[in-house]
Amino acid sequence: MKSLVLVPTYNEAENMRELVPRVLEQDPGIEILVIDDNSSDGTGELVTQLMKGEPRLHLLSRPRKMGLGTAYVDGFRYALERDYELVFEMDADFSHDPDSIPAFLEAAPDADLVVGSRYLNGVTVVNWPLGRLILSYCANLYTRIITGMPLKDATGGFKCFRRKTLENLALENVHSDGYGFQIEINYKVYRKGLRIREIPIVFVDRRVGISKMNRRIVWEAMWLVWKLRFLDLTGRL
Repeated sequence: MKSLVLVPTYNEAENMRELVPRVLEQDPGIEILVIDDNSSDGTGELVTQLMKGEPRLHLLSRPRKMGLGTAYVDGFRYALERDYELVFEMDADFSHDPDSIPAFLEAAPDADLVVGSRYLNGVTVVNWPLGRLILSYCANLYTRIITGMPLKDATGGFKCFRRKTLENLALENVHSDGYGFQIEINYKVYRKGLRIREIPIVFVDRRVGISKMNRRIVWEAMWLVWKLRFLDLTGRL
């Protein structure tokens, strides 16, 4: 199936030259859309140069730093306007291993959303500080208890959607970011009664660059789970 890998970027030039061929070599049906938020390190310009020799690479340039959630929503819309059957979310920093893509492709025929899980078979996270690991694990436990979603990793960002799954979501009503965005999308898919399958991945902390995670994103996610439950209970999800 024709697949599009969405890669949001903000100052990820150091990673792009290696990431692009690593992703594309996984399957001849894969294409990449880089969604760049006017990176100051020239990420967009580098991708433009790489596109000259690679027709499966595409660029969506945005005027400023607008957040992860809106980047993915813009990418979803781009995919739905074209003939892609599978749409991936993937980080640009190699924390998501491109070599895991075939496992998603294998699982996709039997699922509407395939989620790469760091906590499906124990803990498969490498190079995270203990404090961040505990925060992430507890955030997922908290999310599972409040929302009832049967996901071990509801905050992860390595996933694959079937086209019909995105067509069933009201993308104009998605407004969260970071961890919160992943929780919101997962919950809406779950409440639609669509099939979600988790597969194990190994998550490795970024090799270069600076993490975009901050306290605002964490607090947003903590409050979001209650908001989602309230909207669901009142029929406004």
